[in-house]
Amino acid sequence: MSMEDYDFLFKIVLIGNAGVGKTCLVRRFTQVKTVLLSNKKVNFFFSFTTLPRYAKKLQIWDTAGQERFRSITQSYYRSANALILTYDITCEESFRCLPEWLREIEQYASNKVITVLVGNKIDLADKREVSQQRAAEFSEAQDMYYLETSAKESDNVEKLFLDLACRLISEARQNTLVNNVSSPLPGEGKSISYLTCCNFN
Repeated sequence: MSMEDYDFLFKIVLIGNAGVGKTCLVRRFTQVKTVLLSNKKVNFFFSFTTLPRYAKKLQIWDTAGQERFRSITQSYYRSANALILTYDITCEESFRCLPEWLREIEQYASNKVITVLVGNKIDLADKREVSQQRAAEFSEAQDMYYLETSAKESDNVEKLFLDLACRLISEARQNTLVNNVSSPLPGEGKSISYLTCCNFN
């Protein structure tokens, strides 16, 4: 698919503690290649998907276990259209760290960014440490969409990204998303501002 073949370009960033399954989650949905940013390895995932009337390109970024390099994560926030805040349902610590991640979102991300809460590893339900009710109450208090997934079994993985894409398209057509320009990767062509170059009528 060429740069002229899609109607929307969205940048999605996965955040959350190391080991919660972010990389495995997006590998289930995307093709992947690895790039270097400031000598730090970062995985860049991409997916071309279609919905009725629209073709869209999702750029999905994951820090590949390098969460300790906060400068990478902070630079991502500034141009993200959506954030997937991920925790491990079998790891209480990953859930207790969510408020810290939300503080970073508030500090660095656009106030128009869409944030989704994802509890991963439901295939390990017998080891669950974070209940669905607790997570649902937390997400409701923070006004976030909430979903549980299994990267291993592919449960709800496609639903997560397609539902998010539908939400992004809806917000973009209402012209409420921030007008981001996505920086091109090495070897890519011009950057695209999807809110100004696309026709939403």
